[in-house]
Amino acid sequence: MKFLVDTHAHTIASTHAYSTLHDYLNVAKEKGIKLFAITDHGPDMADAPHFWHFVNMRVLPRIVDGVGVLRGIEANIKNLQGEIDFFGDYLQQLDIVLAGFHEPVFPPSTAENHTQALINCIESGKVDIISHPGNPAYPIDIERVAQAAAKHNVALEINNSSFLTSRKGSEKSCTAIAQAVKEAGGLLVMGSDSHVAFSLGDFDKAEEVIEAVQFPIERLLNRSPEALLCFLSARGHDSLDEYAELV
Repeated sequence: MKFLVDTHAHTIASTHAYSTLHDYLNVAKEKGIKLFAITDHGPDMADAPHFWHFVNMRVLPRIVDGVGVLRGIEANIKNLQGEIDFFGDYLQQLDIVLAGFHEPVFPPSTAENHTQALINCIESGKVDIISHPGNPAYPIDIERVAQAAAKHNVALEINNSSFLTSRKGSEKSCTAIAQAVKEAGGLLVMGSDSHVAFSLGDFDKAEEVIEAVQFPIERLLNRSPEALLCFLSARGHDSLDEYAELV
């Protein structure tokens, strides 16, 4: 099966990334990708875009030449309470909210602290997807996190970039996460975590993890634009009717 939805991509607004929205649109059209999200790093990262970058995403068109563009963020989990660096009514203006641990904002601590921060973030209702929870620098109680995510309709990400250019050693934890989410009845999503447009929609390594645990395709959000949009709608995001032509 070819997956035509990508929920995790960074533009030059995150200055350690190298592509513009136009670059991503060109690659999406070449690869046949139907829907992708722009999810630059939240403003507490040292080289992240300003808070206003995310507020002003309302100027972006929803669909360009048949390709849907979701307005999103990869927020930073800031503390043990699971707070993130984007807040209030501004969150409701975004189509998709990812959040994860990043060393400059939340230095690695203990497995119990990581677990509690993730569960608190999940229970806050502010985050749709937990990004790269299999990062070996942040060990967690996988079963507890998977159960919390399933209970609160939050997806956990299998991050393709983790196996290639960052977070080396993620295979074991990501496989365990996929298995735990399967058993908990929860949702997974594959993210390319592209920092350059060429890798948009690339999920080869993530697919190996999905296949290894025989994860149910009906609980994988990348399976279709409709699957992701229905999930986001159920999570309380509105204005998604503007993507109706994609489903």
